[in-house]
Amino acid sequence: MKKPESLAATIAATLALGACSMAPTYKPPEAPVAEHYQPAGPWTTAQPSDQLPREGWWTLYGDDRLNNLEQQLIDHNPDLAAAFASYQQSRDYLAQVRADLFPQVSAGAGAQRNRASLNSPLHGATSPEYYDLYSATAQASYEVDLWGRVHDNVAAGRASMQASAADLASVRLSLEASLADSYVQLVGVDRQIDLLQGTVDAYQRALQLTTTLHEGGAVSGLDVDRAQTQLASTRSQLSQTKAQREVLLHAIASLVGQPASDFTLGAKTDLPGLPVIPVGLPSTLLERRPDIAAAERRTAEANAQIGVARSAFFPSLTLSAGGGYTSGAWGNLLNAPSTLWALGPNLLLNVFDGGRRRAQVASAHAAFDEASAHYRSTALAAFQQVEDNQSLLKNYGNALVDQQDATTAADRTLKLSTALYKQGANSYLDVVTAQVDSLNAHLGLLSLQTNQLRASVQLVRALGGGWQGGDIAVKQLAQDAQAHGMK
Repeated sequence: MKKPESLAATIAATLALGACSMAPTYKPPEAPVAEHYQPAGPWTTAQPSDQLPREGWWTLYGDDRLNNLEQQLIDHNPDLAAAFASYQQSRDYLAQVRADLFPQVSAGAGAQRNRASLNSPLHGATSPEYYDLYSATAQASYEVDLWGRVHDNVAAGRASMQASAADLASVRLSLEASLADSYVQLVGVDRQIDLLQGTVDAYQRALQLTTTLHEGGAVSGLDVDRAQTQLASTRSQLSQTKAQREVLLHAIASLVGQPASDFTLGAKTDLPGLPVIPVGLPSTLLERRPDIAAAERRTAEANAQIGVARSAFFPSLTLSAGGGYTSGAWGNLLNAPSTLWALGPNLLLNVFDGGRRRAQVASAHAAFDEASAHYRSTALAAFQQVEDNQSLLKNYGNALVDQQDATTAADRTLKLSTALYKQGANSYLDVVTAQVDSLNAHLGLLSLQTNQLRASVQLVRALGGGWQGGDIAVKQLAQDAQAHGMK
């Protein structure tokens, strides 16, 4: 018998072989990263130390109703619940593959009544025809991870779980941004409805004035027809805008997990405030964007799978042991003569497979190349989205200045045209033209203000919201989801 020291050394050496890995040394794919973003407007900062709030980024807009809706989304949105369930599946899969790192132990017991075949070649004259069989056994097996197959499987499972956690963050951010965007549009539409309703009232008064002048013989019926046309067209525009509001309201209802038929939101004409959005360096975006983090983790998973595929070329070693008791009589089951046991290693090598393993390795390499390309594509798209929305914010801000001037000038023109018409100094066509210009200028101003806010929401989304990479963020995501009942 071996000495305990020799046996321990043998076991240690065997386990040390399991530290090997056939996977290539992993290096995250390189993505083209600029040193700085292009200059943005004065409403954003570009200090690398700045961070968006990790939770509740929408509070930057200072709108209590939006805050409440976002909380309802987190608590009740079914798509977010589905994303969390997907994350749970990946977490549980990791637990499954990690189980292969440990010995597998099983135990069993049985009691049988048997009848032997009298025609069996092993049946003797003194052999019983009927007999009982009682057993109590235990078995243990352990695959020695000589080539790192199990460890690479675990590494792939861990990377997959982290990617799923990032997917959860990405879904949550997308839903939060969609809700904020729909809400901003809703308030913008409410402002348009308020403007159009006021315009309808003004056009109604203009029609009454024109009708009175016509009845007095001061103007022709053509002026009345023009006034009626202008009023009817604006009423039609008001009805169309109300229809847009209902569609947006239904979208918000679905996002917060409520039936559209039961959901209502009162009109509000005060737009949320335009926040100061901290924008870091482009390199930080690779860590802040959850979709980029997910793409990088899937690249790491594909790299580990290369090691799993390569290990199939080498023999697998399984250590197994079993023992217990078996007896034809219950009373003798636990006696020494009823003892049985088996102990020994099992070495298995696949000698010929028709090229299957070689194809699996090639497929694993191709999967890694695909994941790497997807990572670079995701990063490039992220940089584009940040630049796009910064450009929109900047140019919308410049356009607002000019649009405000245009609105002021259009209001003056309308006021002057109306006054001259009352005095008979110009035709009603001049008044109609001024009315159209004034209404379009105001609608353009409201649209720019709304679009600027929408661009700010999309900039937050492009920057990754409040996402922070790393295991702490992964744990926090799970805790947040469980706290809100997503189980």
